Amino acid sequence: MSRTSRSVLTALVVLVLVAALGFVYASPYIALNRVKRAADARDAQTVNQYVDFPALRASLKDQVAALLTRRIDIQKSGNPLAIIGAMIGAALVGPLVDSYATPDGVAAILNGIPPRGDPGERPPPAGDSAAPHGNAAANAPSSGVATAQQAPAEPPQTTAGYRDFNTFVVTYRHGAGDARYSAIFHRYGLVSWKLVAVDLAG
Repeated sequence: MSRTSRSVLTALVVLVLVAALGFVYASPYIALNRVKRAADARDAQTVNQYVDFPALRASLKDQVAALLTRRIDIQKSGNPLAIIGAMIGAALVGPLVDSYATPDGVAAILNGIPPRGDPGERPPPAGDSAAPHGNAAANAPSSGVATAQQAPAEPPQTTAGYRDFNTFVVTYRHGAGDARYSAIFHRYGLVSWKLVAVDLAG
């Protein structure tokens, strides 16, 4: 093999390696885009490929329970009715978690509408994830079941990046004074990623 041929081959190998490393690095961003589009379209089959629902359900259960515990602690010296409301919410953690461990729930989480731990709360139905801002009472359907707070007209501020080689985190915040939360993806294999958890404390 001539020197020129070796140089060309070396250049091609380097180019392929750089492209492969670039694809590996970009893989969680690609997964995030695909799962968000699938969740918005309520494409359950595709969502299942990018969400570890047992892990997400366990994370939601822990996070919502912690959210309600903090709410009860804050309200201990406040309105007794508010405390009762929070305790009722704690009893309804299971149904709330079940409603968010669905394509509708994944769409809500990835569109800046996390669970808040309100009694009877559900994620917005298909087509409502990007609807104008409104409170739970205003959005309650005729059955009396509260829906999650809808997203403001302005999309949330989003930052995304690696926490470590196997963990990718997307953080959402609607404004400087608003609480933030994170969606956490974990690597499965070299370039496959799945949504496995949320962190409602940011």
